[in-house]
Amino acid sequence: MKILLVNKFHYPKGGAETYYFTLADALKNSGHEVVFFSMLNPQNIPCRQTPFFVSNVDYNEKSLRAIRKIRFGIRLVYSLEAKKKMERLIQQEKPDLAVLNLVHRQITLSILEPLKRHGIPVVFIAHDLVFLCPNCTMLSHGAVCERCSGGCFLPCILKKCVKNSRIKSVLAAVEASFLRWKKLYDRVDLYLSPSLFLQDKMTKAGFTRKPIRFLRNPLPVGTIYRMPEHCGDSLLYFGRLSPEKGILTLLKALKKAGPRASMGLTVAGDGPQRPELERFTAENGLTESVRFVGFQSGEALQTLVEQCKCVVLPSEWYENCPYSILEAMAKGRPCIVSNLGGLPELVENGVNGYIFKAGSAGSLREAIAKLYRLDDQEYAELCKNALERAKKEFSAERYLEKFFQEYKSLSQHGGNNHESSTRIDYRHIPLQRPLQHVRLLCRPDQKK
Repeated sequence: MKILLVNKFHYPKGGAETYYFTLADALKNSGHEVVFFSMLNPQNIPCRQTPFFVSNVDYNEKSLRAIRKIRFGIRLVYSLEAKKKMERLIQQEKPDLAVLNLVHRQITLSILEPLKRHGIPVVFIAHDLVFLCPNCTMLSHGAVCERCSGGCFLPCILKKCVKNSRIKSVLAAVEASFLRWKKLYDRVDLYLSPSLFLQDKMTKAGFTRKPIRFLRNPLPVGTIYRMPEHCGDSLLYFGRLSPEKGILTLLKALKKAGPRASMGLTVAGDGPQRPELERFTAENGLTESVRFVGFQSGEALQTLVEQCKCVVLPSEWYENCPYSILEAMAKGRPCIVSNLGGLPELVENGVNGYIFKAGSAGSLREAIAKLYRLDDQEYAELCKNALERAKKEFSAERYLEKFFQEYKSLSQHGGNNHESSTRIDYRHIPLQRPLQHVRLLCRPDQKK
């Protein structure tokens, strides 16, 4: 088969891109041909489909002046450029299947029209919460929020949930309402969720009539599943340094966790919260036990994972299927995680790690204490269980087998009877005076 992979970023950036390139490698290794569709960026990995990539859209504070222009606002909701370039790509490459990843705003779902017109089945991988929340995170000013999941997106505007910006919040809410109003999500043939948690949330939201199935993300092709001969005595956090990740709660827990547990924490990563975290560390006498090593990747990161006693992910938002936990378990490292999102699906309390109450330094402190109270044999059992689960559930080969099982099952049940596409008139997208479309923003989906 020739399979088209679509993602807004075509360079290693985050978990979605890890998946995107992992799937590409796994497909190629299995004899399939892979073509790409993405956004232009100087960091992109070279590929022959680059001439079809869409122009770069920078959705940040520097774009606010442009966002006030209606043409830019429409571009974030429905991209004529992406639609036209997808048409040209299809005509040249003639793919048999399209797999969508992160496409909202920069690429947009305008690409569904040429895909469906050419009868190409579409699988959408749910990497974030964009189907339920205009902010993509179900966070509003640092707190978990589900007020928009039912289809009314006015709270996003009133609370300025997108980067505390009224304009960006309006655009995000209008995009979300437009996609539901036009029922574009029903033009996807199959949704795959990497966690049961997100599958349940998506199903309850009722944003589509199409099947939503569960399939855990794979680790990269060539991942070596093995435990290191020796491990250290310190904890490890690696990832973005931002409030929703709960790192400040981790530092508070270490402050009173006891002399042995507080002897070592390595924080690998960077982000907006780093100055605050370093200041807290200095002010609370933790500088000798906590070290910040900045962003790490490749062999340097693998060495940190292999040398730690345990990986901690104290998230205070709905994590989906974070690669940090998958990678840790592939090295036989137990994990301590919060009880939110898809994390409890990966860690079984007392078997391959520990689960604590999100945001509670006391609960996290207790989980850390349990880890350090284990004798060598008990700790070795924890490590063995983590490694065995990674081998059993996270391999790319296993993923690809189940991926095609889902695809074939869909075909057998008539899921790929491709209806002719109804052309969308972009001139009627309700962006010109968005605050007058409150009724649309608050209109729940009418289920058939």
